[in-house]
Amino acid sequence: MVLRQLLMGIAVARGILPSAMLFRKDAKRDRFERLTEQVFPSLFGTALRLTRDREDASDLAQEAVIRAYEAFDRFDDRNFKAWMLRILTNLYINKYRQRKRTGLSESLDDEYAAEPVAPEGTTPDRMLFDNLVGAEVEEALGRVPPDFRTAVLLSDVEGLTYEEIAEATQVPIGTVRSRLARGRAILRRELEQYALEQGYIRKEQSG
Repeated sequence: MVLRQLLMGIAVARGILPSAMLFRKDAKRDRFERLTEQVFPSLFGTALRLTRDREDASDLAQEAVIRAYEAFDRFDDRNFKAWMLRILTNLYINKYRQRKRTGLSESLDDEYAAEPVAPEGTTPDRMLFDNLVGAEVEEALGRVPPDFRTAVLLSDVEGLTYEEIAEATQVPIGTVRSRLARGRAILRRELEQYALEQGYIRKEQSG
């Protein structure tokens, strides 16, 4: 199994788990590996969109898998993907975001409090997404501030509920709703500007 081989060297090198324990053949290990194989593409994709760096994303996703195995006995059997994404998001917030803090006291929510939220149906979102290719969407998504981007990723890409996003990001549901609305508004604005420049939509269609 590729995932098992990938994690073996990392786990042993970092001393996170002894190799004999990490790869011992038993029902728990087999089940964890099967579940992880199913969600790993989403896990890595989310890590890449969060970190915007392939090497950091690989490290983040792999460490999330190792942490998840350590905590697998506490998994409630409800939604494995949401549980894994919560671990990954917590790791990202606690580890990667700390390296980039500037010491400003204001939060992103305060900083972007005046960000307009587009009224429902103002912009032909479906037209934008249908015409734009993945790279263009990814580039626009990268310009969304991290907290808002995280909410959009977990909701609109990975399909998590507000409650699951609140658990993953450790903020109240009201904050999740606010970040999601603002993140969508920023993403819509970025996509709309590109679509206007490329002639995919006319200015009167943009509202």
